[in-house]
Amino acid sequence: MALNIVWFAFFAIAFLIACFKLIVLGDTEIFKVLGDGIFDAAKTSVTDIAFPLAGAMIFFLGLLNIAERAGIVQFLSRLLGPFFRRLFPGVPKDHPATGHMVMNFSANLLGLDNAATPFALKAMDSLQTLNPEKDTATNAQIMFLVLHTSGLTLIPLTMIAYRSGMHALQPTSIFIPCIVTTVASTLLSILVMVFVQRLRVDWVLILGLLGLVALVAGLLFFVSHLSGPQREAFSRVAGNVLLLTIIMTFIGAGLYKKVALFDAFVEGAKEGWGVIVRILPYLVGMMVAVRVFRDCGALDYTVSGITWLVRQTGLNSDFTPALPVAIMRPFSASGSRALMLTTMQTYKPDSFQGNLACIMQNSAETTFYIIALYFGGVGIKKVRYAIWAGLTADLLGVICAIAVAYIFFH
Repeated sequence: MALNIVWFAFFAIAFLIACFKLIVLGDTEIFKVLGDGIFDAAKTSVTDIAFPLAGAMIFFLGLLNIAERAGIVQFLSRLLGPFFRRLFPGVPKDHPATGHMVMNFSANLLGLDNAATPFALKAMDSLQTLNPEKDTATNAQIMFLVLHTSGLTLIPLTMIAYRSGMHALQPTSIFIPCIVTTVASTLLSILVMVFVQRLRVDWVLILGLLGLVALVAGLLFFVSHLSGPQREAFSRVAGNVLLLTIIMTFIGAGLYKKVALFDAFVEGAKEGWGVIVRILPYLVGMMVAVRVFRDCGALDYTVSGITWLVRQTGLNSDFTPALPVAIMRPFSASGSRALMLTTMQTYKPDSFQGNLACIMQNSAETTFYIIALYFGGVGIKKVRYAIWAGLTADLLGVICAIAVAYIFFH
């Protein structure tokens, strides 16, 4: 029901604003803009999102099948099972879903989006096998969605690459702020979900969270002792080196376990295209709705309203020019990325607004896209409280991003 209301609201708001612009402002082109946007969004959902995703999906699901046959997924489930059982009490001990989720989170930590998505879809599919009501999201699936939405990334490779491409004087200046922001938003999101789902808090959960903090602190200590060029080189090389290391580990383990490597790869890869076909209707429907919401001008009105409210309170409003990135981020990755680049062009990459836009882009995820992709992929129609839980994680990420940007750059 919640997803149906949101989907309807996108079109209804766009239609009402378009009528206002036509009747009151005399904008005779607005309905043409919305019409063209509908066809363009429907097309690009397939050509720019689904088809490129298909290649990564096919490859990594084939690789994952090798990992499962070699026992790596089961090993990860046993290794991190005690901690994950606290966050996902509905997932049995040593269930493959734990290993799939660990692999997804690992890819996200390294900033490897292309690898993370297939692992996430596989994790959601594994969680669906435990779902007694196949059309309704479980607590475990919503928890997984929120953790994914919180955007935990330890190597912000993409953001640094964009800043370097925009000729920033200090492309890596956002390295530490991005890490601090995503870790803070993830921890806060976990605490919110612990309260909402009434999870048991014991020493295992506390030690697990402290272990995450210790890992991040160690990385921050290491990165803080690198020069600017060294940080850029580290962020550029580390993620890709680890990705290839993971691939070689999977293949090597399969060879050691005498798995028929290529046959196992092909068998797993065949699932990839089936997943793409299943998610296409959900993906196209959501992307078209987001496009008309953006093209009608609702985003501009929202930012203007927030800016006015902030100024009425007397607070510093220097962060408001970067808000379009934060507002668009839950709806569209490409849209928020375009707004981030526009902010850097307008205010310069090394400005407060330019740095903040990058941190915001890195500190949250495309909640509605993820819901359409992950829940749609397993046939879930009743998302329960997943939308507001995901948006809460996004909001926490935005608040942390603003606070961290003021500390580091203002």
